[in-house]
Amino acid sequence: MTSVSHTTHAISINPNDGEQIGAYPYETEAALEAALSRAAAGFSVWKRKSLAERVELVTVLASVLREQAIDMARMATQEMGKPATQARGEIEKCAQLCEWYAENGPAMLAPEPTQVPGGKARIEYRPLGPVLAVMPWNFPYWQVLRGAVPTLLAGNTYVLKHAPNIMGCAYLLRDALQQAGFPDGVFEVINVTPDGVSKAIADDRIAAVTLTGSVRAGIAIGSQAGAALKKCVLELGGSDPFIVLNDANLDEAVKAAVIGRYQNTGQVCAAAKRLIVEQGVVEEFTRRFVEQTRQLVVGDPSQNATYIGPMARFDLRDELDGQVQATLSEGATLLLGGSKAEGAGNFYLPTVLGDVTDRMTSFRQELFGPVASIITARDAQHALELANDSEFGLTATIYTQDVARAEQLTEQLETGGVFINGYSASDPRVTFGGVKKSGFGRELSHFGVREFCNAQTVWLDRN
Repeated sequence: MTSVSHTTHAISINPNDGEQIGAYPYETEAALEAALSRAAAGFSVWKRKSLAERVELVTVLASVLREQAIDMARMATQEMGKPATQARGEIEKCAQLCEWYAENGPAMLAPEPTQVPGGKARIEYRPLGPVLAVMPWNFPYWQVLRGAVPTLLAGNTYVLKHAPNIMGCAYLLRDALQQAGFPDGVFEVINVTPDGVSKAIADDRIAAVTLTGSVRAGIAIGSQAGAALKKCVLELGGSDPFIVLNDANLDEAVKAAVIGRYQNTGQVCAAAKRLIVEQGVVEEFTRRFVEQTRQLVVGDPSQNATYIGPMARFDLRDELDGQVQATLSEGATLLLGGSKAEGAGNFYLPTVLGDVTDRMTSFRQELFGPVASIITARDAQHALELANDSEFGLTATIYTQDVARAEQLTEQLETGGVFINGYSASDPRVTFGGVKKSGFGRELSHFGVREFCNAQTVWLDRN
C-alpha cells in the first residue's frame, strides 16, 4: 500500500511487521456536520423508542458480536497487536456486557418514587442527547461498548471518535450495530483531527463528552467540555500499586502479578505497574516473578500461544524505552529484558526492574508497556504510603491472608477501585473509574447508565 501523510489520513500500521495496512482520510467539515446532524436526528427518534425496544437491540448486538468475533478479533490483532486469544476474549466480554445490561439496565432506569412533605415526587432518568466519545486503542471494542451500551440504553445517541491507528476496528464496530438494527444516527463514527474534536465539543448538538486516554488528553478535553458547560467523564492514566504483604500466598500473588502486569502487552491503564512488596518476602517474590515472566511467550500475536505481542505504536515503544533507561540510570537493577527486540516488529522485551525507589522515573510516571517495577516496603504502613504517593488513583491490589487488615488498608487507599487477593479487572456489575489525575466520573454498573442522564424530579400534588 502506498504510504500517505498522517496529517491527511488516519494511518493503521501492523505493529507485528511495521507494514501499513490502512489509510483513512480525515473527514471534512461538511462530513463532520453531516455526522452531527445524523446523531441529533437519531436522538429525536431513539429517545422515543420504548426501553423494551432499546433492550431488544442491545440483546441482538450480543449475538452479532459473537457472529463477527473472528473478523473483529483479527482486526484488533492486525491493527494494535493484541494477542489473538485475548482479542477473542475481548469480543466475548463485550457480548456478555450487552446481555447483562439488557437484563439489568431497565431497573436502573426505572422511576424512583418517594414521599415528600405535602405530596409525592419521583426521580425520572431522561437522556441528555448525543454523547461524544473519544476512545483509545488498547481495548478497541471493550473501551467503546462499556460506555456506549449503557449510554444508548438510557436513550442517548453516541458519536465515536476512535484512535487513528485502529479505524478498521471502529468501522467494524459501527457495522455490528447497524447489523443489529440500531436506527440511523444512533451510533456514529467520526474520523477527525484534534481540531475536529474541538469543533464537535463546542457544537450545541453534542450534549456531553467522555474520554478514555492520557492525562494530557484529559486536560484538553475536560477544559473544552467545561468551557462549553457540558458534562464529561474522564478515565485517564494509572500507575496502579500491587501490594504484597509478608503473609501473602506467594503462589497466588506472583501469578496474579504477572497476569496483572503483562496482559494486553502491559498496555492497560489499570495494570499492576508498581509492585510494592514487604521486605520479608521481596527476595522470594522477585525470584518467582522474574522466573514466571521469563516463561511468557512473546511473538506473532496471531498465534494462540502468544501472550505478549508487539506494542501498538512505535512512538510509545520509544517513550517506554526512554523511561526504562532513565530508571536504570537512577540506580534501579535490571532483572530481565530492558530493551527493544530486534527486527521489524514493534516488540519490547518483557522487563523487570528491581530496587526501584519512590524517586525514580518508573515509580513517578506511568509506564504503558511490558515493564514491571519492584519496590520494597518496610512494612504494611510503608506499603500504603508508597501506594498513595502517586498523582494517579485508578485501582490498587492487596495480597495478604489477613483480609481484615486488608479491609483496614483499603479505607486509606486513594483509588477508585481496590482488589483484595485478585488483580485488576472491569465488570459491568461494579463501577470503574479513578480519582486524582486518573480522572473523574464512573463507567459500568448503574453509575454508567445514569452518568449521561438528566435526573429529573417530578413533583405531584404539592399543596
